[in-house]
Amino acid sequence: MQSKSQQIIHRVFNQAPELTPYNAFLTDPLLQQQVNYYGADWGNKQLYEYGCLVGGKMFEWGFEANRYPPELRSFDRFGHRIDEVYYHPAYHHIMQQAVKYRLHNLPWALPRQGAQTMRAALFYLHAQAEAGTACPITMTFASTAALTNAPLPTSEWHSKLLSDHYDPNPLPVTQKKGITIGMAMTEKQGGSDVKSNTSIAKRYYAKHASYQITGHKWFCSAPMSDAFLVLAQLDQGLSCFLLPRWLNNNQRNHFQIQRLKDKLGNRSNASCEVEFDHSQAYLLSAPGQGINTIMKMVNLTRFDCILGSAALMRQSLVQAYHHCQYRKVKHQYLIDQPLMRNVLADMALDSNAALLVGMRLAQCLNKPQDKNEQRLFRIGCCLGKYWICKRASSLVTEAAECLGGGGYIEESILPRLYREAPVNSLWEGSANVQCLDLFRLLLKEPDVIQTFINHLSQSKGRSILFDTYLNAIKKQLTDSQQNPASVLSSRILANKLALIWQAALMLIHQPDTIAQQFCQNRLTGECLGVYGGLTDPVAITDILNDILH
Repeated sequence: MQSKSQQIIHRVFNQAPELTPYNAFLTDPLLQQQVNYYGADWGNKQLYEYGCLVGGKMFEWGFEANRYPPELRSFDRFGHRIDEVYYHPAYHHIMQQAVKYRLHNLPWALPRQGAQTMRAALFYLHAQAEAGTACPITMTFASTAALTNAPLPTSEWHSKLLSDHYDPNPLPVTQKKGITIGMAMTEKQGGSDVKSNTSIAKRYYAKHASYQITGHKWFCSAPMSDAFLVLAQLDQGLSCFLLPRWLNNNQRNHFQIQRLKDKLGNRSNASCEVEFDHSQAYLLSAPGQGINTIMKMVNLTRFDCILGSAALMRQSLVQAYHHCQYRKVKHQYLIDQPLMRNVLADMALDSNAALLVGMRLAQCLNKPQDKNEQRLFRIGCCLGKYWICKRASSLVTEAAECLGGGGYIEESILPRLYREAPVNSLWEGSANVQCLDLFRLLLKEPDVIQTFINHLSQSKGRSILFDTYLNAIKKQLTDSQQNPASVLSSRILANKLALIWQAALMLIHQPDTIAQQFCQNRLTGECLGVYGGLTDPVAITDILNDILH
């Protein structure tokens, strides 16, 4: 029993209560508005349920899955080579829920109006609780699009890709209820330059276009997946293959894990170096068309990088806002102090704008036959991957600062979010890759650029600042198309295009005071890369009133 003095010494006060449990969907008014706007409100019940999971059990499982990272088990106790990765049970609990709610295949398994929007909203919620499991979910989602019309070993592959059963057991596909797909493209010498890959494929068996691949992959994500999209060289050039973990004769394929990567973040998810030694694989498209094939997958994984970064921003903002509602300094709650209110509202502008971009891209995917929507997706993914994935790191850092020293302690989720933030910029093409991609669009695909300008023009007349900025952007795009040397300033151009796109979406989807404040701060040079630069007290109040309901 504590003495009276001990009770006084250890009395806890002026601390925020636990945020959890809370409903991550029900407390997010902008996400609800976007789901309704794009015709996915038929999924509100599932989103409500998933929001409960994200702000409850899944939130706690996320801590466990990251506290006990995956372990490589190269051999069983008898000495047989097995090359398996052991995950903490919490990881499997999270994966089971993600697959149950079809984050990995919803638009393909249940095609209907707004299916991509519904799936994007689920993924956005999921990544707020645990981002590592988002990797295998993303790759399965993206690869399903690439495999839809591909010649797979048996018809079972297609049905099990569309299953809602999570089956982590290391078994042949014929013995499983559902499967996941990974990816192994990057090699030591190439990184993003996959054309320099040295892995070799040789024709092995005429039936099902079977080949044998020999080579090494520097990065293979989610190595316990049931199969992997792999790039290897044929005489005709780089080609894309499906390489299963198990063969049709129920024997393990030659898939040797050399080591697991010791990563900065994304700790719950295993990434590894892997070697193939005459490993059996199936050609997915015409020889030499590997990049075109894999890009069907990469464009979708980049889309999820954008959603994932937006999710990290949202969770960081929620944590900071919750803390400031309960923490007092000099007898006044932080949420009532002008400078802190400015910082939080400024962060919310970035968080909201990131979500609007992600949901607009999902709408592009809702209309796969619309050429203009696909052009917008093409440039939108490029800009979103570049800008939003970079802004996430800045926002997470600011959120941790709002909590002070407590935001630097592992018992808070902020350190994990901080470590997660850079990965979406690094993976699936770095910032320079996105800027060079943008420059290629300028020079080689003017229809894409014109579609983007037409899209921006839908917001004209709502803000003088926006209209002036748009006119300047049009001129700069014309100058860049006529001057190939302007590749040196492609990051500046990408910055401007990303900001004006976000401004255009804010003008459509946000109250006028908030949208005007975004234009004022982001389009005039007042945004100096730090938060807390807003000037309209009314807009600040409007923004704060909508952060967490």
